[in-house]
Amino acid sequence: MGVKNLWDILESCKKTLPLHHLQNKRVCVDLSCWMVQLHCVNKSHCAMKDKLYLKGLFHRLRALIALNCRLIFVTDGSIPAIKLSTYRRRLNPGNEATLDDTNPQKVASVRRNMGSEFSSMIKEAKVLSMALGIPCLDGIEEAEAQCALLNSESLCDGCFTSDSDAFLFGARTVYRDICLGEGGYVVCYEMDDIERELGFGRNSLITLAVLLGSDYSHGVRGFGPESACQIVKSIGDSAILQRIASEGFSISKKAMGAKKQGRNFAGLEKDSNGNNCNLQRDNQFLQVIDAYLKPKCHSADSDAVHRVLALYPFRRSQLHQICAQYFGWPSEKTDEYILPKIGERDLRRFANLRSTSSGLGVHHALNEMPVKCPMSGIIKQRKQQGRDYFEVSWEDMDGLKQSTVPADLVQSACPERILEFELRRAQEKKPNSRRSRPKKVETRADIKEIDQKLQELLLEIERNNTPTYNAITLGGSMLEETGASTKSESNSGRCEERNNGESSSSNFYSTASSDFTTEIIDLTSPAPPMRAIGVSRCQDTKCINVIELSESENDVSPEHTVKARELRLFISSIRDEIY
Repeated sequence: MGVKNLWDILESCKKTLPLHHLQNKRVCVDLSCWMVQLHCVNKSHCAMKDKLYLKGLFHRLRALIALNCRLIFVTDGSIPAIKLSTYRRRLNPGNEATLDDTNPQKVASVRRNMGSEFSSMIKEAKVLSMALGIPCLDGIEEAEAQCALLNSESLCDGCFTSDSDAFLFGARTVYRDICLGEGGYVVCYEMDDIERELGFGRNSLITLAVLLGSDYSHGVRGFGPESACQIVKSIGDSAILQRIASEGFSISKKAMGAKKQGRNFAGLEKDSNGNNCNLQRDNQFLQVIDAYLKPKCHSADSDAVHRVLALYPFRRSQLHQICAQYFGWPSEKTDEYILPKIGERDLRRFANLRSTSSGLGVHHALNEMPVKCPMSGIIKQRKQQGRDYFEVSWEDMDGLKQSTVPADLVQSACPERILEFELRRAQEKKPNSRRSRPKKVETRADIKEIDQKLQELLLEIERNNTPTYNAITLGGSMLEETGASTKSESNSGRCEERNNGESSSSNFYSTASSDFTTEIIDLTSPAPPMRAIGVSRCQDTKCINVIELSESENDVSPEHTVKARELRLFISSIRDEIY
């Protein structure tokens, strides 16, 4: 519990931080608080049988391992003598404390019942944590006091506990709660914020514990959060404990002022035996103050603390046995859960090493680092929950071939791997683009062949739909009978027409030669106007007209005109696409 109503008083200093805030930090954990939280989620018999609290702890640990958050579990030791009355109120009277605690000075601390159900849960958690490489420190008395000492000595970056009296023991950063999953976060309180926004230091918080009540005292009747805070602020953090030590319980009456003096404190003056309650309460105040200022803990330079500050290896085979025993998982399922997180943790450690060396002015290439990069390469790029990830392959990691890691982590650890991946992907794309280009490319020979076929098609249409072609053919046969002289004249006449530009591109309906079928007709040019075409033979100054065609004598049918126009447009569109 800690101090009564203290979390409410500190509400304005609460911060909700993303889970990523714990990256690369060392944090102490009050293991009892975590186990109580996880056990409260499911209190049924099934939850105890299936060990859901232990599964929850496992998943919480693997999420923090991936962030390279180094944890130190701290467990409770003996029950402080000053806390016995509170402990008895929480549990049924009997087993653990049988001595009279009316005078805490005469009562020593009492060992906890290590055979209880809760103690068994703590043992299971410690076994699981050791397999994951997480050390555990057994406290002398209060676990939160030991966590606070490590934090105040800068041996860790914060402590996880739900007991608000961690600040009274000297903690600077307290993480009260943690939430995993998408949008995971931690609830954080910092002593710097409390001092700046509320004006409460450690001495002020101890005084609030004396007035409001805590694990070590019942508090003073008649004081609530507002009145207690007013007294503390009126005296100040630096002098509040000295005033309590010198004036005792009377300080509460004096600080309340004239209006507050009207309260009935008579019940606090004498007990049923006629003893002076004020004197007893003054002694209790001093005991509470002393318990918070001088808790029984392992010192910062003790061997026990040095042991837990060392790095411990991940024990894969031992974890297989524990998960098979507690959860019934095969080794493959355990590896699927934990090995990707171990790989991500190792990559973060490698990134920290490169960052530290760069900060010292030592810049090593990837293959020149004293520690080998655990990641061998990037397989593909992925997106998970709106964030960029890489699917990577691992090197020298037994049981883990590939997994996904955040893209920003790869960028900080080994940007060379990203460059290799992008170059490889660019080279794989080049052959594909070359294969697609020839689809639109055709040779000039193919274009000429298509053009020749379209011209032949047009000639076939002309033969079938107009009498003009028959007349032209007839004229051609008559010209053949007249001899080579007429042939030369008609050829020279046709050449003259081409020079004049009348039919230079179309060669339209040339009828004066026997090589009529070898002429090429350009169908993209507009049709020339119909004109009279004369074919004659001169013999002895006497000309004989063979054919005389005119627009009036042999009109072109409307259907032919429409079809010819459509065909010319079609051929023109084809040529535009080809060229």
